[in-house]
Amino acid sequence: MKAGFQKMDTQDWKEAETYFDQVLAKNPTQAEALNAKGVALFQQGSVQEAIPIFDAAIQADSTVYKPWFNRGNAKMKLERYKEALADFNLAAALDPSQLDIFFNRGTTLLTMEAYEDAMLDFQTVVKADPENAEAHFRLAKANLGMDDPIHGLESLAQTVNLDPKNAEAYYLLGVTRMSALGQKNEGCADLQMALSLGYTQAATWINDFCQSK
Repeated sequence: MKAGFQKMDTQDWKEAETYFDQVLAKNPTQAEALNAKGVALFQQGSVQEAIPIFDAAIQADSTVYKPWFNRGNAKMKLERYKEALADFNLAAALDPSQLDIFFNRGTTLLTMEAYEDAMLDFQTVVKADPENAEAHFRLAKANLGMDDPIHGLESLAQTVNLDPKNAEAYYLLGVTRMSALGQKNEGCADLQMALSLGYTQAATWINDFCQSK
């Protein structure tokens, strides 16, 4: 187990898998080894193959959050969002101190356009980790999905303050300023920033609304 975890630390996933297989050859229901093997498979891109390994880890010990969380990640990767959500719900119930659960569940909910529930999860993350730029960004998307441009703009401003290279955040700032608040000059400046960072979709708005006639 120790050797396997050391290989995981260096992202040598294939080698890690072989060590966990050695553990499982001696004890096929060793829950920690099953979960770790599932993670190694997931990291190698064998997402579908990882799911039955996580199933076995849960069957061996359903009281820890990790295999539920990891199986949720695998199902999210496979776009099986409702199943992923169920796994994240169980993981959160088992250990509500793990912010990654709320972040990934919020991401799943955002993809499902369940904006209010997504907002609650991202609020949980940013309250505990105010420097998490990506959580602020996804909170902004949830707010905008709920037609709440004011709070969306607040979260977008936090995003670019923490991550000045987030081109999409500048794009959404620009579009929201212009469409919701009529702030053309500020919006055009944000769109120019988005374009300078490589977000080419900003060019259409700039051409249509920011060029001198």
